[in-house]
Amino acid sequence: MPVNKYFATLMMFGSVLMATTANAQKIGSVDTAFKLLGPDHKIVVEAYDDPKVKGVTCYVSRAKTGGIKGGLGLAEDKAEASISCRQIGAISFDKPLKQQEEVFIQSLSILFKKLRIVRMVDVERNTLIYLTYSDKLIDGSPQNSVAAVPVEAHTPIPLK
Repeated sequence: MPVNKYFATLMMFGSVLMATTANAQKIGSVDTAFKLLGPDHKIVVEAYDDPKVKGVTCYVSRAKTGGIKGGLGLAEDKAEASISCRQIGAISFDKPLKQQEEVFIQSLSILFKKLRIVRMVDVERNTLIYLTYSDKLIDGSPQNSVAAVPVEAHTPIPLK
């Protein structure tokens, strides 16, 4: 396969992956390492509104690789992320929730590495638990971060 066709196929595959990522709102970023060519390495902070729980937003900070590969979207970002979820308004539920459900997925590389956020329900404490971690087709990472959002007792969390 000629280089141009290979690159076009790779870019098309990358755009398909990007179309399936979570709807994150970029809040800001800080540079962590200067790169002479391409963007600097950085830490980005993004906000994710829980699509099934009104009034809850999760803020995730994660590493973003710069340089030439990072600028072209071909770099593999590190598996390190931190999460903090907060009640930002009245909490309400349109439908019952699953006990455990993947809420967001964001690609960290052009192939097979993803940042995931899973929502779990602690029924006994009427609390929503959010776990972030990354996985890779062959070798995932045990690095993770967790956040809890307690829900007021007069608003029980409905389960399926």
